[in-house]
Amino acid sequence: MTHQSKSSVKKPNRAAASKRLANKQATSAKATTPSPSKGLHPRNLHNNGYDFDSLIACLPALKSFVKPNPYGNLSIDFANPNAVKALNNALLKHHYGVEQWDIPAGFLCPPIPGRADYIHYIADLLAVKKTNKKRVPKGPRVRALDIGTGANVIYPLIGINAYGWQFVASDIDPVSIANAERILAANTSLSDRFSARLQTNAKQIFAGIINQDERFDVTLCNPPFHSSLAEASAGTSRKLQNLAANQRARGTAKVSPQDPAKSAADTVLNFGGQKAELWCDGGEQAFLTLMINESQQFASQCLWFTSLVSKKENLKPAKALLSQVKAKQVREIEMHQGNKITRILAWTFLTEEQQLLWQQYRDANC
Repeated sequence: MTHQSKSSVKKPNRAAASKRLANKQATSAKATTPSPSKGLHPRNLHNNGYDFDSLIACLPALKSFVKPNPYGNLSIDFANPNAVKALNNALLKHHYGVEQWDIPAGFLCPPIPGRADYIHYIADLLAVKKTNKKRVPKGPRVRALDIGTGANVIYPLIGINAYGWQFVASDIDPVSIANAERILAANTSLSDRFSARLQTNAKQIFAGIINQDERFDVTLCNPPFHSSLAEASAGTSRKLQNLAANQRARGTAKVSPQDPAKSAADTVLNFGGQKAELWCDGGEQAFLTLMINESQQFASQCLWFTSLVSKKENLKPAKALLSQVKAKQVREIEMHQGNKITRILAWTFLTEEQQLLWQQYRDANC
């Protein structure tokens, strides 16, 4: 570097400097991606994106899937189910201390940051006001019921780790239940706060799972939102085609547009997700209707019922039904993940006075 006298120093050309910086960024891969999670809950551990150096150190098998993109940032091919599974494995191990996480081929492999957001927002829902602040309840006296936990058992893994809650996880698929139990058995520090229950009646949600004298502080669910296999396949095809189009536009195409000759079942399974995870008769709206109607039977046994709502148009009929069944409070909680908005619908049949008594009883026994 040459030195100039004070009299010969010129004002910096900001445009040129910005261009040089952009060129430099484009030619060097960064270990941490710029946050893809704008708008995540403040307590979400994934607010700063993916630190691939740390993730690879935690799970070396992830390294083969990580490559720089045209912007100079490390990333994976999200159309590759093995890459997504490796990323999830690394995230769970690095941030939550989960060992031996794996799912059978073809099962849903959900994005960890979004699932963590749901846990943090329902923690806020349960928060108790203490003086001028609200305190999120922690420990095994807080009991959560995960409806349709899936083979990935993500919500209990995050909820137990983040808040120490006690989880009951239900599913109608014996394979999902068996895999969930296997994962928790491999993590002895978490397993004493977890139990799995098989739902043997596909037309029931809470019945057959909640015992007569049981109480839950919160229920959570990510319902199947397609109404048929064909609809699920069409949605999956759109995702794959959008991924392929984006990669071609960036010059990083690794997948071709979906082969129209492939069967609908192959399309869904290749992307991830079994029937019970992706679709049910009537889709998300029918599932929410069943859940709301059935929740009345357990009105005094659950403090808050909650569910994700993926389709905005399903909120209005769900709220109308909650009014009909005389829910005491209904809340809509928005979660922002980049440009995507997902909603949590929460309701309770307990008055504010009853809610306070519930909280006082729980806290007195913590």
